[in-house]
Amino acid sequence: MNLSEAKNLNYSKKQDKPFGIKDKLGYLFGDFGNDFMFIFANMYFMIFYTKVLGVSAAMVGTCFLVARCIDAFTDIAIGRIIDKSKPTKHGKFRSWIMRVAGPVALMNFLMYQHSLANASMTIKIGVMFATYILWGSIFYTAINIPYGSMSSVMTGDTKERASLSTWRTLGASFAGIIIGALTPQLIYSADAAGNQIIDPQRFTVVVGVFSIAAFICYMLCFILTTERIKPEIKENQQSLSLIDTFKSLTTNKAMISMVVVSIVLIFSTLMGQTVNTYLCIDYFNNVNALSTLSIISLPIYLVVGALAAKLADKFGKKEVSMIGLMIAGGIFLVAYFMHIKNAYTFIAIYAAATLGTCIFSMLSWAFITDIIDYNELKTGERNDATIYGVYSFTRKLGQAVAGAVTGYALTLIGYDSLAATQVESVKTGIYALSTLFHAACYILAGLLLMITYPLTKKVVQENVAKLRG
Repeated sequence: MNLSEAKNLNYSKKQDKPFGIKDKLGYLFGDFGNDFMFIFANMYFMIFYTKVLGVSAAMVGTCFLVARCIDAFTDIAIGRIIDKSKPTKHGKFRSWIMRVAGPVALMNFLMYQHSLANASMTIKIGVMFATYILWGSIFYTAINIPYGSMSSVMTGDTKERASLSTWRTLGASFAGIIIGALTPQLIYSADAAGNQIIDPQRFTVVVGVFSIAAFICYMLCFILTTERIKPEIKENQQSLSLIDTFKSLTTNKAMISMVVVSIVLIFSTLMGQTVNTYLCIDYFNNVNALSTLSIISLPIYLVVGALAAKLADKFGKKEVSMIGLMIAGGIFLVAYFMHIKNAYTFIAIYAAATLGTCIFSMLSWAFITDIIDYNELKTGERNDATIYGVYSFTRKLGQAVAGAVTGYALTLIGYDSLAATQVESVKTGIYALSTLFHAACYILAGLLLMITYPLTKKVVQENVAKLRG
């Protein structure tokens, strides 16, 4: 912890148990539980409501838009409620995980009920909006915020806090592999013509199993972790106003740049998670390719994860990230013009592009740390919570628009959710969304980093030296 952090943090420490592998495993299970639901929703929520219940892709996109706009505000509101809540014997944040684990898992299960297939479209849409908003905007937010905040009170060692981020990423990766590899094999089957169709009953059963798994993971997170640092409560301490929060955003050039870059990449990531499913099923007609596409990212993230910090230390976070993003964009642009027909050729190209994109993913939270230092030097105050709050808020707004755009894009290209096979023009549109759209997003993000983000390697080193001095 540097001198500035020591000045700005007021903690009274109570060491219960030494920090160790038990805490790291517990923290891993937390994001394991998160992504049994979050990644599944990104990949299959639209699939379920379009292919199983027959709701239009545009209506599902509107649901994403409404829910995530609400989520952007509940993120701040629930965060403030948690901050003002009194610690229990289990700690300030762990107690919320115990309280919300059951409701969030149950609501996740209720979102995917095949028994609604014969209900009226009004009921289907009403259930879709109600369950998705309750799950994502209320319960998921109420468990994810304390989970993310908990790492700062599990240990005061900055290196150990960084290791928690790595273990969290591993938890998310493992969940992604299980969902990506197993789900297509369990919910799809071939009809007489060889087309891949969904078994609605199996779909709901699979969701039920994943919901139970998420609950178990949350309980393991609660049991295995320990809060060691107890924040000192100051008398007459005033909460940061929402106006001050946004004022900090508008005066921080690095923050503005990173927000815009993140929103562009959120567009690409969220659309990719959904459209890749349509690509493998409707374009390649290969359910096994969907499983392979989901698995291929893990070894890449493990390799790049071991190298990203070293590359950033040698060349700079901004420098290696912008190059990686632009290379990935170039690869997707080439793939678009190749008009690939073989699923595994596409997967190989996708893997090559992922080598570039995951560099930024592995370093993304390190960028925020640099921005916090930059803000402190610029304003004289270290507003960690303000920076993270604004960043989270704007990312949610980006997610809102991205989710809606996916649904609207599928509708625009003429996707028919009730058709067993799509017409050729729709397949071509799906392929374009999976390649050309990614190319545009990654190249744009790389250029934005290069042109608008002020924190080069040299500037970051100077900022750190000033703070330590």
